[in-house]
Amino acid sequence: MADTSGTHVVLGTPLDMQAEDGNLEIFLAGGCFWGVERFMWETPGVILTSTGYMGGKSTAPTYVQVCTGFTGHAETVRVIYDPKRVTTQELLAVFFENHDPTQVNRQGNDLGTQYRSAIWTTTAEQFEVAQLLKSAYEERIIAAGMPPIATEIHSPPPPVFYLAEEYHQGYLHKNPHGYCNHGFNGVECPSGVF
Repeated sequence: MADTSGTHVVLGTPLDMQAEDGNLEIFLAGGCFWGVERFMWETPGVILTSTGYMGGKSTAPTYVQVCTGFTGHAETVRVIYDPKRVTTQELLAVFFENHDPTQVNRQGNDLGTQYRSAIWTTTAEQFEVAQLLKSAYEERIIAAGMPPIATEIHSPPPPVFYLAEEYHQGYLHKNPHGYCNHGFNGVECPSGVF
């Protein structure tokens, strides 16, 4: 079991922090969790990010186990954010724009169910916003000549999030030239549509 006693190497917040005092929690999977975590911790209003595993059938999975594809877990980033500083729509726009949400069980050369695109929401409002934004963004994606969005959107409550090993936490801060295939995908999300 991963150690939850540490603090985030960039944000300085406890890894076991709970979403309290009006802050919200959401779980995002969009390929290798190193890159997803970095563009989330760089988003103003995000209070905590942590990498882990979610959406599968095994308990207490390890990275090696998840990489086999047999656990069913996706590499996932837990995000706690202040909705007064960044709305759910703004946060999800960053998520959608910084990976290819049209790919099924992959991101670029990363292949397997662990790399699928998925959102696990914790409130009904998040679930509604995610569905509306996906629909609105899909129109732009298709107009740009890309396939429909494959991102899974799950209603609350989310399944158990298993914190990843310590070396995966804040990985691209600790290893600034480490592997990352994330970045702007070339299609902007609509803003202010709901």
